[in-house]
Amino acid sequence: MNENKSIIAICLAAIFALSPVIGFAQATTFSGQAVALRASAVGVALSLSDTGPLPAGGGNLKTSLASVNVLGLVSADVLSSATSGSGATSQSQSSAANVNLMGGLVAADLVKSNSNATCSGGQAAVTGNSELVGLVVAGQPVVNVNPNAALSLPGGISVIVNEQTSSPSGNTGAITVNALHVTGPSVDIVVASAHSDITCA
Repeated sequence: MNENKSIIAICLAAIFALSPVIGFAQATTFSGQAVALRASAVGVALSLSDTGPLPAGGGNLKTSLASVNVLGLVSADVLSSATSGSGATSQSQSSAANVNLMGGLVAADLVKSNSNATCSGGQAAVTGNSELVGLVVAGQPVVNVNPNAALSLPGGISVIVNEQTSSPSGNTGAITVNALHVTGPSVDIVVASAHSDITCA
């Protein structure tokens, strides 16, 4: 009789030991955010067509804005952003048209970014790109959109085209793509920012 009780106790202990694993199996989690325009200058702080952060469980977030015009700093039309996460993919997109920054110092017909983080076999991978149509910086056309192309202008102004930062590592991966990033004394402007990350089950 005691032997049977011991066997039952061992079985129950094994069940309780395994139950957290059975009850809380890891699921793929997502994160993402897209912002069409983020700008800060003396007395001005903007974050427009901003999806906000994607919930860990995924879903879809979208937002848009017809136009913005802050005299001397930035103007743009048709600002649009979206981020989503489902299955094995987290992705974000952002865009703006007729972009004019800092009184025409930087201008473009279209500025767009994409970011993707995916799972395959439990491993994470990330990709991203930017599309810039009719980009002109300080009066000169710019056609090179290789990642992290940097242009230095007088007055301490820096323009980074197709700015990408990524950190894939094992079952997690994250990437941020800023199609345009302009910095200078007391000025920081990002146009079309797309962020995606994923943690694979």
